[in-house]
Amino acid sequence: MLDNHLTQPLQLYFNGDGRTPNSRWPALLYRAVPLQHSDKAVAFEALFTEHDWPARWRSQVYEYQHYHSTAHEVLGVISGRALLLLGGESGSRVEVEAGDVLVLPAGTGHRSLEQSADFLVVGAYPKGQDHYDLLQPGEADYQASLARIAQVTLPAADPVHGADGPLRRAWGVEPAEPKAEDY
Repeated sequence: MLDNHLTQPLQLYFNGDGRTPNSRWPALLYRAVPLQHSDKAVAFEALFTEHDWPARWRSQVYEYQHYHSTAHEVLGVISGRALLLLGGESGSRVEVEAGDVLVLPAGTGHRSLEQSADFLVVGAYPKGQDHYDLLQPGEADYQASLARIAQVTLPAADPVHGADGPLRRAWGVEPAEPKAEDY
């Protein structure tokens, strides 16, 4: 589903602020991911699912600051463009457009500040993390959120490039060793 060259993501770091936990790992932003299917929704759903991030929904990004303390999340922009606020209310403004992919480690605050009328994303979570929560800063006990985030397992693969993709290196884990059956 993806052209053969390895797309390198931008790494975006956000510190916790006492309200939004964020993560020690960077959010990853892939720009203009080259897809082989003209229908970006179908292409992103297939790509994410192929790499054990089953697609769960199509929608926009909420206009209120929120985070997930029990799951990592990937957003593939199907159409339109948006200005997002990542990392909580004192975080960074990031523009995304059709073809971009944003990988958010558990705890990373995010919201939409502005979006075009046709803005739409595919959302997915790593296999085994489909019972995700949705919390607003200050809504839940901050320390309890940090404890839940620490228990979230690392994904087996990068949602864009699979097991050998940049995610595991960016999050401090080397790619999985090849198994005998891979040869």
